[in-house]
Amino acid sequence: MKDIPQLFLEQSRHLLGEDYLPKIDRCLARLSDEDVWWRPHETSNSIGNLLLHLRGNVGQWIVGGVGQREFERHRQREFDERSPLSARELLAQLKATLAEADDVLGSLDTESLLTHRHIQHYDLTVLEAVYHVVEHFGMHTGQIILIAKMRTGADLKLWQPPATVQPERTITDGGGA
Repeated sequence: MKDIPQLFLEQSRHLLGEDYLPKIDRCLARLSDEDVWWRPHETSNSIGNLLLHLRGNVGQWIVGGVGQREFERHRQREFDERSPLSARELLAQLKATLAEADDVLGSLDTESLLTHRHIQHYDLTVLEAVYHVVEHFGMHTGQIILIAKMRTGADLKLWQPPATVQPERTITDGGGA
């Protein structure tokens, strides 16, 4: 049986790379580069800004903070950017950072989750840092989905019911089922 810390790490990796990222990818596939940089008003973020911000957050918190690897971030530029980088380029950057973060998360063991890090002016455990990143990524994924729905006016069909698992049959009375 797996222990809770390893389940936490596996679920965190799953959510980032196999749940949230594919939803973002499917949204971007339905949008033009112009749509990716659209914003309802100047004080709102575009999908492009959110993608830059997610890359920066994951890089600073997981790659740099947890993994103690070199990662340079200019947080305010993530929100100030207005030049339309292509959706393809933004997605490639995010995927590369998530791959590096997945490598960091895959290298962690139970004891490392309780070690302390100083990240973005916060003193916290590795577990708290991972939890923050997964929650933060999920929140902004929802914003990206909302903007994509606003721009396309379509059901993006992002959620599929889980595959049905057939329970094992157990014969308890010796007479069959």
